[in-house]
Amino acid sequence: MAFPVEDKQGFSVVTLKGEVDLNNSPDARKIILNGLKKNRHVMVNLSAVEYIDSSGVASLVEGFQYARSNDLDFGLIDVSDAAMSVLKLARLDQVFHIYQSLEDRLSRGS
Repeated sequence: MAFPVEDKQGFSVVTLKGEVDLNNSPDARKIILNGLKKNRHVMVNLSAVEYIDSSGVASLVEGFQYARSNDLDFGLIDVSDAAMSVLKLARLDQVFHIYQSLEDRLSRGS
């Protein structure tokens, strides 16, 4: 599955959708890391995620770790209820920077 990427206001916005599971989490991982390896700040839009498993979460964690070690901004925007419940269960809602929208992130500054 191809996940769309848009360049918006200095960020690569990756939109994950549907089921982010073992079948397509490698694609999500590749797209997220490609943006970061281009020295771009990345926001991952999870508004259309209906289901995310541990492999999908691992893709997000890997992006977060890469960004942190390379002084890049990484966060999640517009997280669906399904994705948020998984993040809360793993207590990752306390780790990731989570915003309502890209505009919300921009209004908060660095």
